[in-house]
Amino acid sequence: MPTQRTVTIGSRLGLHARPATLFVKAVNETGLPVFIARPDQDPVDARSMLAVMALGADHGETVTLTCDDAEEGAAERALDELVELLSSDMDAA
Repeated sequence: MPTQRTVTIGSRLGLHARPATLFVKAVNETGLPVFIARPDQDPVDARSMLAVMALGADHGETVTLTCDDAEEGAAERALDELVELLSSDMDAA
């Protein structure tokens, strides 16, 4: 069963270039297949900058992260870290 987390986008301008870049980099560092979806839309590969940017997630919008990995503990830890990142204002740095 896939591991999922729901998170509200914290960056003031949503997942535009800078926050999307930081998020995709963090996803790729996990080495896990992570997907991100807006409500009522198909998930996209969170390892792809183009896919994350095309998602068009805005500030305050809720998205769902999913990881279907054999090692459940690794998926849970990775998604917890990604949720923390997405819920922060990455534009503030």
